[in-house]
Amino acid sequence: MILYHGSNVIVESPEVRIQKYNKDFYFGFYCTLYKEQAIRWATRRGAGYLNEYEYTPNSALKVKQFPEMTEEWLDFIAACRSGKPHEYDIVEGPMADDTIFNYVQNFMDGKISREAFWALAKFKKPTHQISFHTARALTTLTFVKAVEVHDEKQ
Repeated sequence: MILYHGSNVIVESPEVRIQKYNKDFYFGFYCTLYKEQAIRWATRRGAGYLNEYEYTPNSALKVKQFPEMTEEWLDFIAACRSGKPHEYDIVEGPMADDTIFNYVQNFMDGKISREAFWALAKFKKPTHQISFHTARALTTLTFVKAVEVHDEKQ
């Protein structure tokens, strides 16, 4: 399976980095099945790189999959964004993009109900992310190539 990672640099050797802010599935190396989504990640600040990897699943790893946005997905993201780590090597599912993240944050802050979150979230286009959280998980990725990409709107 081919996965993409958008970045401002070529990433031949992925690694898990602790960042300033917690992400949807906590700290990890994030990829997607969607080339266009990775290009958006890569071009947030101008030109960037679309990194491509061959992903070979490993049944010995602990994997959590969310095929769609569900109550469990919402609770998992809320916990991860609040700084609560999890036990998984790999987590896969929909992404809380900027708009969805605002809804998640409003839900976490008690500004909107769970029902209001779902009413707002149902109109968003599909997204995908797969995050690698351990060194063992990163061994399932093999770098293929990187291509320089540009934001067509600039």
